[in-house]
Amino acid sequence: MTEQSTNYKNFIAAVNGFDKNYSADIDPEHYFGFPMAPVLKVESDLLDPRVQSIGYFSMEFGIAPSIYNTFKLSRPIPEENQFFTHEVFSNYWLCDYLFKIQIDKMLDIPIYGGGLGVLAGDAMKSAADLGFSVAGVGILWNKGYFKQKFWYKHGQIPEALTWDPYNYPGLIPLKNIVTIDTKEGPLHLRLWKYYVYSHDKSKACPIILLDSNCEQNAPDLRRLTDQLYRSDDVWWKIFQRAILGIGGMKALVNLGYTVDCYHLNEGHAALAIVEKYVNLPDKSEMARWRGHFIYTCHTPVAAGHDRFRIEDVGRILPEAYTQACELFGKESPSSSQINLTFMCLNNCQQVNAVAQKHGEITRLQFPDFAPKIQAITNGIHIHTWISESFAGLFDRYVSTFGDWRNHPENLAKVVELRGNEEFRRDIFLAHQVNKKNLAGVLERWKLKDNVFTIGWARRIAGYKRPALIFHNAQEILKLANEVGPVQIILSGKAHPNDDIGAAHIDEILDHIDMLNAHRNVIRVMILENYDTYFGKLLTNSVDVWLNNPLPPFEASGTSGMKAILNGVLQVTTLDGWVVEAAGSDIGWIFGYRHAGPEIGDEKHLRLDEDSTALYGVLREVMKLYYKTYKDMEVNIQSPWIDKMINCVKESAFFNTHRMVNQYSNQMWHSVPHKS
Repeated sequence: MTEQSTNYKNFIAAVNGFDKNYSADIDPEHYFGFPMAPVLKVESDLLDPRVQSIGYFSMEFGIAPSIYNTFKLSRPIPEENQFFTHEVFSNYWLCDYLFKIQIDKMLDIPIYGGGLGVLAGDAMKSAADLGFSVAGVGILWNKGYFKQKFWYKHGQIPEALTWDPYNYPGLIPLKNIVTIDTKEGPLHLRLWKYYVYSHDKSKACPIILLDSNCEQNAPDLRRLTDQLYRSDDVWWKIFQRAILGIGGMKALVNLGYTVDCYHLNEGHAALAIVEKYVNLPDKSEMARWRGHFIYTCHTPVAAGHDRFRIEDVGRILPEAYTQACELFGKESPSSSQINLTFMCLNNCQQVNAVAQKHGEITRLQFPDFAPKIQAITNGIHIHTWISESFAGLFDRYVSTFGDWRNHPENLAKVVELRGNEEFRRDIFLAHQVNKKNLAGVLERWKLKDNVFTIGWARRIAGYKRPALIFHNAQEILKLANEVGPVQIILSGKAHPNDDIGAAHIDEILDHIDMLNAHRNVIRVMILENYDTYFGKLLTNSVDVWLNNPLPPFEASGTSGMKAILNGVLQVTTLDGWVVEAAGSDIGWIFGYRHAGPEIGDEKHLRLDEDSTALYGVLREVMKLYYKTYKDMEVNIQSPWIDKMINCVKESAFFNTHRMVNQYSNQMWHSVPHKS
């Protein structure tokens, strides 16, 4: 028997219910329609102590299989795993009443809530593309994040999402179960796996998902992995972080993986440090083990840093774990709380912020740790987010771009084509292909591909100021009447318990309502249930991507990176990743700029002054657009096209291939190898 056949037999022996449920989709050559060899290879590498392997912990993973690397399933996909109908709320009421968006696609595996998860998914995809031995560690959310409904006068109405993990293509349950001891009895966690393949299907990386919905657990414990980010009770929050950190470490041991480096994507996984300490026979060894932990901090916003009272932790975790939390997580000896951000900063050898500006802010927030805080700017996975029209464009100019799929840095060579009139026409027409596709999806709402179109879509939170463009709606209406018609498309979810975010949705719906009488010059709509499908559709199809967080509270942001890859111009405040591209003329920058040693107040939104600045910039933007594309003719000498070229140039840097290589060079390889 060959080594590969032995590895295959061991692999299928670990799958729970293989003969009954998965034998038609997995064989020695195929894994749900993809090659089996990369799965067996990465599993062998993760078990091999001679190979340096990384465990990448994240509370959420946005893998986007509805738009990239979609597995096949031999049996019909259940209805709950298919696309659910999306409604549109617009200032064209009759269409909202009569029509819904229906697209034949698979439901995204619902284990993410927003940008943090999509970043984690993109990182895993680039790790696979680049051939790293990485195992993702996350949670199988049995009810996802939530299903969003909009109601006029009521705003966002969260509903429970149901899906079927046992019949989701590419997802397999294992026989492996790990157990966490708690004050409420043993918590049993079944392990699942989902494999992230490289773009050419030659390599893969697994994501291990922990699931408390096991028959062995008491009813309350079974529900712990129902909803992502349930925060209405501290009991849920502590348990969910214990599942990720403690359960995740136990999962790696249970699977026999020889992991050198534990990369904690946000403080949610901080209890992984506690789990390592509790299980060390010689506690003095922890000083050495700190060198194996890495931490990525994603936010300067206060709500993003978990703090728990020690007495609350003590009600859930055994004494040894509670004592370790006190030892590693108290900001001061007299504190009655543990701070998971502090725990990570204090016990991880390498720490990174997610943009250069965020690095500056994080060092201001945590001055005691400033010397160890570096900045590695986030990115996006090129192959997931590029549109077909732009991929085809780059392929047609292969003499310039070369093997851009494996070397996205080659996209910077687009500047060599700046004087090429054929390319200048082609890049604008490639954008128009995307815009026609968007107009087709929303054809019932009479969207037009020759009307200036603005997109805003991301997680809805106060500091992101989602309703800024409507702060003085008469001004945007004035622009539409004086300069030219405008289309505005928004989408996003507020956390179910975020009253401020929900209030912003209410405000947006009210403005849409008010603009109903003006739909001849302005068409406004908000799409419910924002996901990766709509993220890709909007970021590659609108004319400008509006990004208006309050500086300096956007750590990075990645939606604009998806847009520039597809030649979509930016109208943005100076924050997050944009600070690093500010000199590259990728659009227009407006509004308040942060400077100095004081971070400021995230509740002081500066709506009056920044909305005024926005309207002034939009007048300039709209005038240039209508000079560039008028009567279906393109002015190929327009500065608009120069800005599109600059956008593509910048995408050569703002991608996860560069980011993961920086992780490897600056953090992973600094970790001692255990062989």
